[in-house]
Amino acid sequence: MSYKYKKLKGIKKQVRRNSDFFFVLHRDNCQACYLYHMIIITGAAGFIASCLAQKLLREDPTLKLILVDNFSHERKLKNVPLDARCQKIERDELFDFLERKEPEVTKVYHLGARTDTAEQNVSLFKKLNVEFSKDIWSYCALTDTPLVYASSAATYGDGSLGFVDDHDIVNKLKPLNPYGDSKQIFDQWVLEQALTPPNWYGVKFFNVFGPNEFHKGRMASVVFHAFHQIVDTGKMKLFRSHRPDFEDGMQSRDFIYIDDVLSCCQFLMDEKPDSGLYNIGTGKARSFKDLVVAVFKALDKNVDIEFIDTPEDIRDNYQYFTEASMKKLKDAGYSQTFTSLENGIEQYVKNHLIPAKYY
Repeated sequence: MSYKYKKLKGIKKQVRRNSDFFFVLHRDNCQACYLYHMIIITGAAGFIASCLAQKLLREDPTLKLILVDNFSHERKLKNVPLDARCQKIERDELFDFLERKEPEVTKVYHLGARTDTAEQNVSLFKKLNVEFSKDIWSYCALTDTPLVYASSAATYGDGSLGFVDDHDIVNKLKPLNPYGDSKQIFDQWVLEQALTPPNWYGVKFFNVFGPNEFHKGRMASVVFHAFHQIVDTGKMKLFRSHRPDFEDGMQSRDFIYIDDVLSCCQFLMDEKPDSGLYNIGTGKARSFKDLVVAVFKALDKNVDIEFIDTPEDIRDNYQYFTEASMKKLKDAGYSQTFTSLENGIEQYVKNHLIPAKYY
Protein backbone atom coordinates (compact mmCIF):
# COMPACT_ATOMS: atom_id res chain seq x y z
CA MET A 1 0.00 0.00 0.00
CA SER A 2 1.23 3.47 -0.84
CA TYR A 3 2.55 5.36 2.18
CA LYS A 4 0.63 8.44 1.05
CA TYR A 5 -2.75 6.99 1.90
CA LYS A 6 -2.17 4.59 4.77
CA LYS A 7 -3.53 7.17 7.16
CA LEU A 8 -6.81 7.37 5.24
CA LYS A 9 -7.70 3.72 5.80
CA GLY A 10 -10.91 3.41 7.74
CA ILE A 11 -11.74 7.10 7.46
CA LYS A 12 -15.13 7.62 5.89
CA LYS A 13 -15.83 10.48 3.56
CA GLN A 14 -17.69 13.31 5.21
CA VAL A 15 -20.02 15.69 3.49
CA ARG A 16 -18.74 19.23 3.92
CA ARG A 17 -20.57 22.51 3.47
CA ASN A 18 -18.54 24.04 0.65
CA SER A 19 -18.86 25.20 -2.93
CA ASP A 20 -19.34 21.66 -4.19
CA PHE A 21 -22.46 20.92 -2.17
CA PHE A 22 -25.79 22.42 -1.25
CA PHE A 23 -28.42 21.45 1.29
CA VAL A 24 -32.12 21.00 0.73
CA LEU A 25 -34.94 20.30 3.14
CA HIS A 26 -36.80 17.17 2.11
CA ARG A 27 -39.79 16.33 4.31
CA ASP A 28 -38.41 16.20 7.83
CA ASN A 29 -34.80 15.45 6.91
CA CYS A 30 -31.97 17.73 5.89
CA GLN A 31 -30.15 15.94 3.09
CA ALA A 32 -26.82 16.76 1.48
CA CYS A 33 -27.03 16.66 -2.28
CA TYR A 34 -24.36 16.97 -4.87
CA LEU A 35 -24.42 20.12 -6.92
CA TYR A 36 -21.30 18.94 -8.74
CA HIS A 37 -19.47 15.68 -8.96
CA MET A 38 -15.74 15.64 -9.48
CA ILE A 39 -13.64 13.39 -11.69
CA ILE A 40 -9.87 13.15 -11.74
CA ILE A 41 -8.23 12.68 -15.15
CA THR A 42 -4.48 12.18 -15.27
CA GLY A 43 -2.51 12.79 -18.43
CA ALA A 44 -5.07 15.50 -19.13
CA ALA A 45 -2.87 17.41 -21.58
CA GLY A 46 -2.21 14.26 -23.57
CA PHE A 47 -4.02 12.67 -26.49
CA ILE A 48 -6.67 10.31 -25.11
CA ALA A 49 -7.20 12.00 -21.74
CA SER A 50 -7.76 15.47 -23.21
CA CYS A 51 -10.39 14.08 -25.59
CA LEU A 52 -12.08 12.33 -22.69
CA ALA A 53 -12.12 15.56 -20.69
CA GLN A 54 -13.75 17.48 -23.53
CA LYS A 55 -16.35 14.75 -24.07
CA LEU A 56 -17.30 14.59 -20.39
CA LEU A 57 -17.65 18.36 -20.15
CA ARG A 58 -19.95 18.45 -23.17
CA GLU A 59 -22.13 15.69 -21.81
CA ASP A 60 -22.59 16.89 -18.23
CA PRO A 61 -23.04 20.57 -17.28
CA THR A 62 -22.82 19.68 -13.57
CA LEU A 63 -19.37 18.15 -13.88
CA LYS A 64 -16.14 19.38 -12.34
CA LEU A 65 -12.80 17.98 -13.49
CA ILE A 66 -9.46 17.82 -11.74
CA LEU A 67 -7.00 17.75 -14.64
CA VAL A 68 -3.61 16.32 -13.74
CA ASP A 69 -0.45 16.48 -15.85
CA ASN A 70 2.89 18.16 -16.28
CA PHE A 71 1.58 21.37 -17.81
CA SER A 72 5.01 22.79 -18.62
CA HIS A 73 4.99 21.33 -22.14
CA GLU A 74 3.66 24.17 -24.28
CA ARG A 75 2.91 21.98 -27.30
CA LYS A 76 0.33 20.07 -25.25
CA LEU A 77 -1.48 23.03 -23.70
CA LYS A 78 -3.87 23.49 -26.64
CA ASN A 79 -5.32 20.08 -25.73
CA VAL A 80 -6.39 21.25 -22.28
CA PRO A 81 -10.02 22.40 -21.96
CA LEU A 82 -10.50 26.10 -21.24
CA ASP A 83 -13.47 25.65 -18.96
CA ALA A 84 -14.21 27.15 -15.56
CA ARG A 85 -15.30 23.72 -14.35
CA CYS A 86 -11.72 22.43 -14.65
CA GLN A 87 -8.97 22.74 -12.09
CA LYS A 88 -5.43 22.03 -13.27
CA ILE A 89 -3.09 20.31 -10.82
CA GLU A 90 0.54 19.57 -11.56
CA ARG A 91 1.26 15.85 -11.39
CA ASP A 92 3.85 16.20 -8.63
CA GLU A 93 1.39 18.20 -6.52
CA LEU A 94 -1.63 15.89 -6.85
CA PHE A 95 -1.40 13.97 -3.60
CA ASP A 96 -0.62 17.04 -1.52
CA PHE A 97 -3.70 18.63 -3.07
CA LEU A 98 -5.87 15.60 -2.28
CA GLU A 99 -4.71 15.46 1.32
CA ARG A 100 -5.16 19.19 1.79
CA LYS A 101 -8.51 19.72 0.08
CA GLU A 102 -10.11 16.26 0.31
CA PRO A 103 -12.31 16.83 -2.74
CA GLU A 104 -15.34 14.60 -3.14
CA VAL A 105 -14.03 12.61 -6.12
CA THR A 106 -16.49 10.18 -7.70
CA LYS A 107 -14.31 8.66 -10.46
CA VAL A 108 -10.67 8.51 -11.49
CA TYR A 109 -9.43 8.04 -15.05
CA HIS A 110 -5.69 7.44 -14.76
CA LEU A 111 -4.54 7.83 -18.37
CA GLY A 112 -1.26 9.64 -17.80
CA ALA A 113 1.98 7.79 -18.52
CA ARG A 114 5.33 7.98 -20.20
CA THR A 115 4.48 6.33 -23.53
CA ASP A 116 7.61 6.61 -25.67
CA THR A 117 8.34 3.06 -26.83
CA ALA A 118 11.91 4.03 -27.78
CA GLU A 119 12.75 5.48 -24.36
CA GLN A 120 15.30 3.33 -22.49
CA ASN A 121 15.31 5.15 -19.13
CA VAL A 122 13.91 2.40 -16.90
CA SER A 123 13.96 4.58 -13.77
CA LEU A 124 11.74 7.15 -15.50
CA PHE A 125 9.19 4.48 -16.39
CA LYS A 126 9.33 3.15 -12.83
CA LYS A 127 8.61 6.59 -11.38
CA LEU A 128 5.83 7.65 -13.75
CA ASN A 129 4.20 4.41 -14.90
CA VAL A 130 4.61 2.21 -11.84
CA GLU A 131 5.08 4.15 -8.59
CA PHE A 132 2.74 7.02 -9.47
CA SER A 133 0.15 4.48 -10.64
CA LYS A 134 0.45 2.62 -7.32
CA ASP A 135 -0.30 5.87 -5.49
CA ILE A 136 -3.36 6.45 -7.69
CA TRP A 137 -4.52 2.90 -6.98
CA SER A 138 -4.07 3.33 -3.23
CA TYR A 139 -6.00 6.58 -3.23
CA CYS A 140 -8.91 4.94 -5.07
CA ALA A 141 -8.84 1.83 -2.90
CA LEU A 142 -8.84 3.75 0.37
CA THR A 143 -11.48 6.28 -0.69
CA ASP A 144 -13.77 3.76 -2.46
CA THR A 145 -13.40 5.51 -5.79
CA PRO A 146 -13.85 3.62 -9.10
CA LEU A 147 -10.76 3.58 -11.31
CA VAL A 148 -10.05 3.20 -15.02
CA TYR A 149 -6.33 3.10 -15.73
CA ALA A 150 -4.33 2.82 -18.93
CA SER A 151 -2.51 -0.43 -19.41
CA SER A 152 -1.32 -1.12 -22.95
CA ALA A 153 -1.39 -3.63 -25.78
CA ALA A 154 2.41 -3.31 -25.62
CA THR A 155 2.24 -5.80 -22.75
CA TYR A 156 1.50 -8.56 -25.30
CA GLY A 157 5.03 -8.32 -26.70
CA ASP A 158 5.48 -10.21 -29.97
CA GLY A 159 1.95 -11.59 -29.79
CA SER A 160 3.10 -15.20 -29.54
CA LEU A 161 0.61 -15.78 -26.72
CA GLY A 162 -2.18 -14.02 -28.57
CA PHE A 163 -3.97 -10.83 -27.65
CA VAL A 164 -6.46 -12.12 -25.08
CA ASP A 165 -7.17 -10.09 -21.93
CA ASP A 166 -7.05 -13.16 -19.72
CA HIS A 167 -5.56 -12.69 -16.26
CA ASP A 168 -4.10 -16.21 -16.37
CA ILE A 169 -1.56 -15.29 -19.05
CA VAL A 170 -0.40 -11.96 -17.60
CA ASN A 171 2.67 -13.40 -15.88
CA LYS A 172 3.69 -15.16 -19.11
CA LEU A 173 3.69 -12.05 -21.28
CA LYS A 174 7.03 -10.62 -22.41
CA PRO A 175 6.89 -6.99 -23.61
CA LEU A 176 9.49 -5.84 -26.13
CA ASN A 177 10.55 -2.53 -24.55
CA PRO A 178 10.81 -0.72 -21.19
CA TYR A 179 7.48 1.03 -21.77
CA GLY A 180 5.68 -2.28 -22.18
CA ASP A 181 7.59 -3.67 -19.20
CA SER A 182 6.37 -0.82 -16.99
CA LYS A 183 2.75 -1.45 -17.93
CA GLN A 184 3.21 -5.17 -17.39
CA ILE A 185 4.78 -4.64 -13.96
CA PHE A 186 1.86 -2.52 -12.83
CA ASP A 187 -0.74 -5.00 -14.17
CA GLN A 188 1.00 -7.79 -12.26
CA TRP A 189 1.08 -5.69 -9.09
CA VAL A 190 -2.62 -4.86 -9.44
CA LEU A 191 -3.61 -8.51 -9.73
CA GLU A 192 -1.81 -9.26 -6.46
CA GLN A 193 -3.65 -6.60 -4.43
CA ALA A 194 -6.14 -7.52 -1.73
CA LEU A 195 -7.16 -3.89 -1.20
CA THR A 196 -8.76 -2.61 -4.39
CA PRO A 197 -11.02 0.18 -5.60
CA PRO A 198 -14.72 -0.82 -5.60
CA ASN A 199 -14.50 -1.21 -9.38
CA TRP A 200 -11.30 -1.08 -11.41
CA TYR A 201 -10.44 -1.53 -15.07
CA GLY A 202 -7.01 -1.74 -16.69
CA VAL A 203 -7.60 -0.87 -20.34
CA LYS A 204 -5.19 -2.21 -22.95
CA PHE A 205 -5.31 0.32 -25.78
CA PHE A 206 -4.40 -0.94 -29.21
CA ASN A 207 -3.55 1.47 -32.09
CA VAL A 208 -5.55 4.58 -31.28
CA PHE A 209 -5.84 7.48 -33.73
CA GLY A 210 -7.70 10.75 -33.68
CA PRO A 211 -7.47 14.47 -32.81
CA ASN A 212 -5.29 16.03 -30.10
CA GLU A 213 -2.11 14.16 -31.06
CA PHE A 214 -0.47 17.18 -32.74
CA HIS A 215 2.15 17.27 -29.96
CA LYS A 216 3.27 13.64 -30.16
CA GLY A 217 5.92 13.89 -32.87
CA ARG A 218 7.19 10.48 -33.99
CA MET A 219 4.88 8.78 -31.46
CA ALA A 220 1.77 10.07 -33.24
CA SER A 221 -0.46 7.61 -35.08
CA VAL A 222 0.27 6.27 -38.56
CA VAL A 223 -2.78 8.18 -39.78
CA PHE A 224 -1.26 11.45 -38.57
CA HIS A 225 2.08 10.74 -40.25
CA ALA A 226 0.46 9.49 -43.45
CA PHE A 227 -1.60 12.67 -43.71
CA HIS A 228 1.44 14.94 -43.43
CA GLN A 229 3.65 12.86 -45.69
CA ILE A 230 0.99 12.71 -48.40
CA VAL A 231 0.27 16.44 -48.15
CA ASP A 232 3.99 17.28 -48.27
CA THR A 233 5.19 14.81 -50.92
CA GLY A 234 2.15 13.41 -52.69
CA LYS A 235 3.08 9.85 -51.73
CA MET A 236 3.52 7.56 -48.70
CA LYS A 237 6.41 5.30 -47.75
CA LEU A 238 5.62 1.99 -46.04
CA PHE A 239 7.86 -0.80 -44.79
CA ARG A 240 7.96 -3.71 -47.18
CA SER A 241 7.44 -7.20 -45.83
CA HIS A 242 10.43 -9.35 -44.99
CA ARG A 243 8.29 -12.43 -44.44
CA PRO A 244 6.98 -14.68 -47.22
CA ASP A 245 3.55 -15.02 -45.58
CA PHE A 246 2.83 -11.26 -45.75
CA GLU A 247 2.67 -9.18 -48.92
CA ASP A 248 4.12 -5.67 -48.87
CA GLY A 249 1.84 -3.32 -46.96
CA MET A 250 -0.27 -6.12 -45.51
CA GLN A 251 1.31 -5.92 -42.07
CA SER A 252 -1.70 -5.30 -39.86
CA ARG A 253 -2.77 -3.62 -36.63
CA ASP A 254 -5.98 -3.21 -34.70
CA PHE A 255 -6.59 0.49 -35.41
CA ILE A 256 -9.29 2.12 -33.28
CA TYR A 257 -10.75 5.63 -33.54
CA ILE A 258 -10.68 7.84 -30.46
CA ASP A 259 -14.49 8.07 -30.18
CA ASP A 260 -14.68 4.30 -29.68
CA VAL A 261 -11.90 4.35 -27.09
CA LEU A 262 -13.75 6.96 -25.04
CA SER A 263 -17.01 5.06 -25.36
CA CYS A 264 -15.39 1.87 -24.06
CA CYS A 265 -13.79 3.65 -21.10
CA GLN A 266 -17.06 5.31 -20.14
CA PHE A 267 -18.94 2.02 -20.48
CA LEU A 268 -16.62 0.32 -18.01
CA MET A 269 -16.74 3.20 -15.55
CA ASP A 270 -20.50 3.71 -15.69
CA GLU A 271 -21.87 0.19 -16.19
CA LYS A 272 -19.46 -1.43 -13.72
CA PRO A 273 -18.98 -4.94 -15.12
CA ASP A 274 -16.54 -7.28 -13.36
CA SER A 275 -13.28 -5.55 -12.52
CA GLY A 276 -10.19 -6.56 -14.46
CA LEU A 277 -8.05 -6.03 -17.53
CA TYR A 278 -9.90 -5.25 -20.76
CA ASN A 279 -8.70 -4.90 -24.34
CA ILE A 280 -9.72 -1.71 -26.13
CA GLY A 281 -9.51 -2.39 -29.86
CA THR A 282 -12.02 -3.18 -32.59
CA GLY A 283 -11.31 -6.89 -32.79
CA LYS A 284 -10.53 -6.54 -36.50
CA ALA A 285 -6.98 -6.09 -37.79
CA ARG A 286 -6.51 -3.91 -40.85
CA SER A 287 -3.44 -3.50 -43.02
CA PHE A 288 -1.20 -0.45 -43.26
CA LYS A 289 -2.03 -0.41 -46.96
CA ASP A 290 -5.75 -0.16 -46.16
CA LEU A 291 -5.01 2.73 -43.81
CA VAL A 292 -2.90 4.67 -46.30
CA VAL A 293 -5.38 4.17 -49.14
CA ALA A 294 -8.11 5.59 -46.85
CA VAL A 295 -5.98 8.67 -46.12
CA PHE A 296 -5.39 9.27 -49.85
CA LYS A 297 -9.14 8.95 -50.41
CA ALA A 298 -9.98 11.38 -47.59
CA LEU A 299 -7.59 13.87 -49.20
CA ASP A 300 -9.07 13.19 -52.65
CA LYS A 301 -5.63 12.25 -54.01
CA ASN A 302 -4.40 9.41 -56.19
CA VAL A 303 -2.79 6.53 -54.31
CA ASP A 304 1.01 6.50 -54.53
CA ILE A 305 2.76 4.10 -52.13
CA GLU A 306 6.50 3.42 -52.06
CA PHE A 307 7.78 0.39 -50.16
CA ILE A 308 11.08 0.66 -48.32
CA ASP A 309 13.15 -1.82 -46.30
CA THR A 310 12.36 -2.14 -42.63
CA PRO A 311 15.45 -0.90 -40.73
CA GLU A 312 17.60 -3.81 -39.66
CA ASP A 313 17.75 -2.70 -36.02
CA ILE A 314 13.99 -3.21 -35.62
CA ARG A 315 13.39 -5.86 -38.25
CA ASP A 316 13.71 -8.91 -35.99
CA ASN A 317 11.20 -7.59 -33.43
CA TYR A 318 8.84 -5.95 -35.90
CA GLN A 319 5.21 -7.00 -35.36
CA TYR A 320 3.34 -8.12 -38.45
CA PHE A 321 -0.07 -8.59 -36.86
CA THR A 322 -2.05 -7.41 -33.83
CA GLU A 323 -5.74 -7.93 -33.21
CA ALA A 324 -7.50 -7.48 -29.90
CA SER A 325 -9.77 -10.18 -28.59
CA MET A 326 -12.90 -8.23 -27.71
CA LYS A 327 -14.96 -11.11 -26.33
CA LYS A 328 -14.49 -10.06 -22.71
CA LEU A 329 -15.79 -6.52 -23.27
CA LYS A 330 -18.69 -7.75 -25.38
CA ASP A 331 -19.60 -10.39 -22.81
CA ALA A 332 -19.61 -7.58 -20.23
CA GLY A 333 -22.41 -5.93 -22.23
CA TYR A 334 -20.66 -3.55 -24.60
CA SER A 335 -22.74 -3.62 -27.78
CA GLN A 336 -21.87 -0.48 -29.75
CA THR A 337 -20.57 -0.87 -33.29
CA PHE A 338 -16.99 0.24 -33.79
CA THR A 339 -16.20 2.97 -36.30
CA SER A 340 -14.73 1.50 -39.48
CA LEU A 341 -11.15 2.38 -40.32
CA GLU A 342 -12.30 4.29 -43.41
CA ASN A 343 -14.97 6.30 -41.58
CA GLY A 344 -12.66 7.09 -38.69
CA ILE A 345 -9.93 8.31 -41.03
CA GLU A 346 -12.39 10.42 -43.01
CA GLN A 347 -13.65 12.09 -39.83
CA TYR A 348 -10.14 12.66 -38.51
CA VAL A 349 -8.72 14.03 -41.76
CA LYS A 350 -11.62 16.26 -42.77
CA ASN A 351 -12.77 17.47 -39.36
CA HIS A 352 -9.43 17.80 -37.57
CA LEU A 353 -6.24 17.40 -39.59
CA ILE A 354 -7.12 19.61 -42.56
CA PRO A 355 -8.47 22.48 -40.41
CA ALA A 356 -5.95 21.73 -37.60
CA LYS A 357 -8.88 21.53 -35.20
CA TYR A 358 -8.76 20.00 -31.75
CA TYR A 359 -11.33 17.61 -30.28
